[in-house]
Amino acid sequence: MYIFDAHIDTLGILAEQNGGEDLATLTGTHVNLAKMRRAGISAQIFAIYVPDRYRHGLALHKALKMVDIFWENLRKYPQELQPLLWRSDCQIIEGNDMPIRCMLSLEGGEALEGSIANLRNFFRLGVRALTITWNHRNELADGVGEGKGASGLSEFGREVVAEMNRLGMVIDVSHLAEPGFWDVLDESNQPIIASHSNAYTLCQHRRNLTDAQIKAIADCGGVVGVNFYPGFLTKQPEMADIEHVVEQIVHLIDVGGSETAALGSDFDGIGAVPVGLENVEKTPLLISKLKKRGLSEAVVEKVMGKNLLRVVRQVLPEKSS
Repeated sequence: MYIFDAHIDTLGILAEQNGGEDLATLTGTHVNLAKMRRAGISAQIFAIYVPDRYRHGLALHKALKMVDIFWENLRKYPQELQPLLWRSDCQIIEGNDMPIRCMLSLEGGEALEGSIANLRNFFRLGVRALTITWNHRNELADGVGEGKGASGLSEFGREVVAEMNRLGMVIDVSHLAEPGFWDVLDESNQPIIASHSNAYTLCQHRRNLTDAQIKAIADCGGVVGVNFYPGFLTKQPEMADIEHVVEQIVHLIDVGGSETAALGSDFDGIGAVPVGLENVEKTPLLISKLKKRGLSEAVVEKVMGKNLLRVVRQVLPEKSS
């Protein structure tokens, strides 16, 4: 089955390796190359997350290091890893020996450092998605961590959304405060994603989306990637297991329809995992669990990857000659 995950943070771990930035030799993590191959991952979005300590003056520098690590791994392993850059790359090709299509996403607009030119340069370097904020305020908008006083998109944020639409980049609203969420929907002429967010109805955490937000993403043709972090799955995170992930997926389908649910594991960006989904190798276990809940083969295929692929295919540009 085609499996496409909208968010992992493995590049951030590789960026701290001091010379050992190799996806194949990485150990002690949720994700490495061998685990991805055993899981049958077909496509993967790699997040470029810049930690707080780099955000004042070094955000662009740190992000560019992760871009280089990404491309160096694709250079080393061309038979296993290939870039996802253009609409023509969004093909479903059967076979376990096919290369994994890899896409880059900036998690938070800090790395733009207030410059639309930096957005265009990241696009030229292969970045095809942007999560507008992390939890805090940046030059584009406020994140969920700003609380009840959070504002929406800044003028620069509106400029970024418009330029992303023009370039053909996927807009990601995970972490974004609700006023900014609605602003993005008003400004964007393309479907948006919430790459790694869950349903607030099932778990009342600030990072989760209300049913109104889920429905709005569905109405614009977008998707929500279910996050595996126990604290976003259930009120009792210490009890979280794979069934809670299934519950989140079923709720997304109930609210937004079968085109809405996707995967956004957040592997290597979370400090705990649900029982049954300890690493990327366990991801295919969701297939049988979803079928047991009565979802058809076609709907399970959408959840596991085809919904996200549809959005990416629509948003990405045609390759220029």
